[in-house]
Amino acid sequence: MNKALLSLSSVCFAGSIVLASGSVFAQLRASPTLTTPRLPSTDNVQRPADYIVAIVNSEPVTNNEVRARVLRFEQQLTQRGAALPSREEISAQVLERLIGERAQVQLARENGIKVDEAAVDNAVLTVARQNQITAAELRKRLEADGIGWSQFRSDLRDELLLTRVRDREVEPRVNITDQELDSFIREQQNSNDTGAIELNLAQILIAVPETANAAQIQALQNRAARAAQRARSGEDFSGLVKEFSDAPDRANGGQLGVRSIDRYPALFTEATQSLVTGGIAGPLRSGAGFHVLKVVEKKQSSLTAATVTQSRARHILLRVGGQISETDARERLNDLRRRMGSGQVDFATAAKETSQDGSAKEGGDLGWANPGQFVPEFEEVMNSLAPGEVSQPLVTRFGVHLIQLLERRNSSLNEREQRDIARGILREKKAQEAFVNWAQDVRARAYVEMREPPR
Repeated sequence: MNKALLSLSSVCFAGSIVLASGSVFAQLRASPTLTTPRLPSTDNVQRPADYIVAIVNSEPVTNNEVRARVLRFEQQLTQRGAALPSREEISAQVLERLIGERAQVQLARENGIKVDEAAVDNAVLTVARQNQITAAELRKRLEADGIGWSQFRSDLRDELLLTRVRDREVEPRVNITDQELDSFIREQQNSNDTGAIELNLAQILIAVPETANAAQIQALQNRAARAAQRARSGEDFSGLVKEFSDAPDRANGGQLGVRSIDRYPALFTEATQSLVTGGIAGPLRSGAGFHVLKVVEKKQSSLTAATVTQSRARHILLRVGGQISETDARERLNDLRRRMGSGQVDFATAAKETSQDGSAKEGGDLGWANPGQFVPEFEEVMNSLAPGEVSQPLVTRFGVHLIQLLERRNSSLNEREQRDIARGILREKKAQEAFVNWAQDVRARAYVEMREPPR
């Protein structure tokens, strides 16, 4: 793998708290996956008799499936204070998305893509952590809301299947020529629109569980307000991040990285557009909770004199298949992590002896990496680590990894590095386009029989 961990725009389900951006309804039409990282509440909701609304290659889509997804999005819109589209409009979009997802899951199974129980267990723990409860409590609440545990785990497995089949099917479709890259760079240099503005924001996130009552939400909002007040009074923001924030980027002072404003949530860019460097915005409410933002850097984007935060990490990779399953790989890496913690083995030695990556001979060292150089799930975990910290085992399409962050630095990029970043941005854009085309092709090849409309 080494430096070949290039980013695709796929969204990993088992990631950290998702920052809400723009309209949920817009995301229904555009987002590559519909993830369910937070536990929806269906208290006091009467369930109508279930029935089939569509058949996808002999598999049914039921009214209750559509209704549960619709309720989830309506709840998220309400939390943000957004106007609700009509139920019929949302239901139609949700049904079409479910049909597409069902066809893609079927394709994954036909191609032998599997998700083992350990991966589902990890996804369950992620949902529980993001709702600030234990897995046992998550199960009780789901069952109290009439959501069967086996069905919940089946939904998580399908989400993971979707991520893996999309990675495998979409990546080979993304190719970038030097001519395309040169043209893209010229467009960026000549651009005068707001998308050419680059921001580096730092955030404090006060997470709000879906199950929080009004009093708990008010207490969390007050906590966010105190953090914002202290930030505006001049206290060190990175210190406030460590004290207050629930986000996984605490180790980096809450910084989200330099990126064009169209790659930040609209909620963030609208709140900071009139602020200068050092300005504080918030608290802002999203589906994840309350955010306090600081403008670390704000500039017109350019491919000259670019400065980024680079990370130097090392990893151990075990490739899944043949003699080793995903569960076995996790267990082996967890054992190595425990031995590292007790001082029985150091990371570099373990990487040389164990890793199945080309970086093994270097003790797993991946060198200095720019933002966007690795696949999103790898980079997300790496960015959440403090220097010297070792991650839990992480699954990507390459296998199962153990990651250790060595150090971070701010660095000015040379021309080649700037071209590499531009190539990554263009690759992400083309990957999204390739995904849309692939998803449309899968949908077109599926046999779909529409039954009664959802209600």
